[in-house]
Amino acid sequence: MQTVLISIHLIVVLGLIAVVLLQRSEGGLGLGGGSSGGGVSGFMTGRGQANALTRATAILAALFFATSMTLGVLSHRSAAPRSILDGAGTTTPAGQPNAGNLLDTLRQQQGGTPPAAPGAAAPAPSAAPAPVAPTAPVAPEAPQSR
Repeated sequence: MQTVLISIHLIVVLGLIAVVLLQRSEGGLGLGGGSSGGGVSGFMTGRGQANALTRATAILAALFFATSMTLGVLSHRSAAPRSILDGAGTTTPAGQPNAGNLLDTLRQQQGGTPPAAPGAAAPAPSAAPAPVAPTAPVAPEAPQSR
C-alpha cells in the first residue's frame, strides 16, 4: 500500500513541477512560451492557458498534500511504540532461575545469592562470605625501546 502511494506521490510531484514551470511569470515569459515563440501558439490562448494551468496546479497541489498527509499517517502507524514486555520471552536454563537478569548475575559473581521469587518465603540468613583481601595493583607494561 505504501509503495503504491509513494509512486502516486512521485508522479504528482513531477506533474506539479511541470505545471509550475509551464506557467507564465509575472514579469515575462515562462517556459511555456507566450504568444510570440514557436510550437503551440494556436493550442491555447493566454487566458485559457492561464485558467487551465491554474486549475491543474491547484488540483496537483491538493493531491500532493493529500498523499503527503496519508504517507505521514501510514509511517506513524507502522512505527508505533512497542512494549518492552512483548519481546521478553527469554528462555532460562533449567536449574538457573533468572539467568538473564544482569543484577542477579552480578550478585552471583560477587558471592551473594539472587533474591527469591515474589511471593516466596524469604531465605534463611546464611553466613556472610569471608572478605577477600584486595590484590596489589599491577603496573601496566609499556613497551621498552632498545
